[in-house]
Amino acid sequence: MVSSSVMAERKEKRMLSNRESARRSRMRKQKHLDDLMLQVSCLRQEKNQIFTAINVTSEQYIGVEAENSILRAQMMELSNRLQCLGEIIHCMNITGGGDGGGVGAAFATGLPTAEDDCLLRPWSSLLIKQGLLGSDMYQYC
Repeated sequence: MVSSSVMAERKEKRMLSNRESARRSRMRKQKHLDDLMLQVSCLRQEKNQIFTAINVTSEQYIGVEAENSILRAQMMELSNRLQCLGEIIHCMNITGGGDGGGVGAAFATGLPTAEDDCLLRPWSSLLIKQGLLGSDMYQYC
């Protein structure tokens, strides 16, 4: 049989082995916890960077959207003006007789004609006699 001193020695070895194993387990657990805490810190920092980038991008988007709205409104206004000017020229060509020698022809060529005088004095009696003031071309202005 095994003597009590041998059994005590085995018991002592087992206790030391268990203590060492528990110490290693606690160290692994602590290292794992430290790694997780470092990972949490990195993820929080990354989250903050992403939120900052999202905020900057959102502000830029809002600015571009506002600029686009302004440009759309300007485009609509300019399109309306162009359409109105086209209709005015059309009316002036019709009023000029459509023979190419009317007020519209002076606009198209840019050359002064005898009828060009009415362009310099739009409220002259010539316009009133021709009936342009009563025409519908002024509704576009």
